[in-house]
Amino acid sequence: MPKRLRLTRRFPVALTNDAYRRLHAFAAEAGLSVDEALSFLFEHFGSVTDSDNLTHRLRLFRAELEDRKR
Repeated sequence: MPKRLRLTRRFPVALTNDAYRRLHAFAAEAGLSVDEALSFLFEHFGSVTDSDNLTHRLRLFRAELEDRKR
């Protein structure tokens, strides 16, 4: 029997416009709601990300973060 999907944790989140559009596009492509898409991504984070690419992208994001906040 599959594990029940209970969306019990709620939190306000702020996204860039690009992240918001990409999240909604991913959810639509996958046939999921935005909540379901986020749950899927974080429940399966290790298997849907490449650790080397993630580390590289995170380093780039952090390097430009202060400039993006202005």
